[in-house]
Amino acid sequence: MPQKSRNIALTQVVQWEDGKATRLEDYLAAEEPLEMRAGRHSLGVTLRTPGDDEELVAGFLLTEGIISRREDLAALRTAGDSASQRNLVRVTLDPSVRLAPGSAARRFSAGSACGVCGKASITQLRQRGLRRPEAASLFDPEMLCKLPPTLRAQQAVFGRTGGLHAAALFAPSGDLLVLREDIGRHNAVDKAIGWALLDGRLPLSGHVLLVSGRGGFEIVQKALTAGIPLLASVSAPSSLAVQLARELGLTLVGFLRGRRFVIYSGEERIAVSATGAF
Repeated sequence: MPQKSRNIALTQVVQWEDGKATRLEDYLAAEEPLEMRAGRHSLGVTLRTPGDDEELVAGFLLTEGIISRREDLAALRTAGDSASQRNLVRVTLDPSVRLAPGSAARRFSAGSACGVCGKASITQLRQRGLRRPEAASLFDPEMLCKLPPTLRAQQAVFGRTGGLHAAALFAPSGDLLVLREDIGRHNAVDKAIGWALLDGRLPLSGHVLLVSGRGGFEIVQKALTAGIPLLASVSAPSSLAVQLARELGLTLVGFLRGRRFVIYSGEERIAVSATGAF
């Protein structure tokens, strides 16, 4: 029997297969609320898979523009071990960080759930001063094709529950640096970027971010914030994600499966020579 973990729940189910019903025990991906507080300010509540909570909060603070560097974050700590306290992370920001009451909570609610949409969102990102990723990186397509099997092999909780998204950061060589799982795709990305922030690795020039689901607008935004030049997904991007990636110079790859992928933006960073014409 595996060791009890907060990110997995055990339940009883009835499985029907080929005309036969059987009672079984099954694993579920855990989902619990997490509140983030800075002093007396609640920065919001999100539903997440427990684990790597401080990385999740650090990544969110960065990718949503509440902080812009590691030095803006003075301290992070979980409140305690009780059922309520372990779902609360207390944040101490540097005194130079100005937090408007209520504004972060609204962004948190949007970013962790359905995200933001529309041209106004791209305008807001421009106003944040997001920089274009560095242009010097050149990625080998053969290396990119090796990344999804590596991600899948390391998805420990997904392997037991089938219910989690994953986000992984790879070095320029293609070596896996970190993989984080969560029931929310945005949370998984924030956990991975939060790990890099707390480890002093930002900006992530020359690195690849691979996500197990689709490449949505919010994930493109988060990759840009972390200075990542190439975002890849095993599924499709959205139209707004492609628009943002093209506007801000991110290399965006979709349908990265087997020996096939589609480049939606930034093909100059991938060592390919396309034939045909539009």
